[in-house]
Amino acid sequence: VQLQASGGGLVQAGGSLRLSCAASGGTFSSYALGWFRQTPGKEREFVANINWSGGRTYYADSVKGRFTISRDNAKNTVYLQMNSLKPEDTADYYCAARTTPRALGAQERVDYLYWGQGTQVTVSS
Repeated sequence: VQLQASGGGLVQAGGSLRLSCAASGGTFSSYALGWFRQTPGKEREFVANINWSGGRTYYADSVKGRFTISRDNAKNTVYLQMNSLKPEDTADYYCAARTTPRALGAQERVDYLYWGQGTQVTVSS
């Protein structure tokens, strides 16, 4: 499975961005998917994930109510809609895929087998 993330950029605080992650290979609709983020010198941290159908989503407390994860299995794509962005959201954002359909409890790097390259998000104050 190959994952290609896009949609990062520079935005002012309070603004919005939508990240996309397109997958190729494998059976996309059978995988749970997640978004993580990382800043220099820090561990990669969980942001959100979604189960195989899109019916179950989970969020880090820091983004709950502002970010929305969704997926389109017909397009083999997962999205992260980010609203009310804050400077502390600045990071490289990574999409990832599990080899199981469930997302519950999957908030660690080791829970995901496939990773995309990062897309940079910068939020200016």
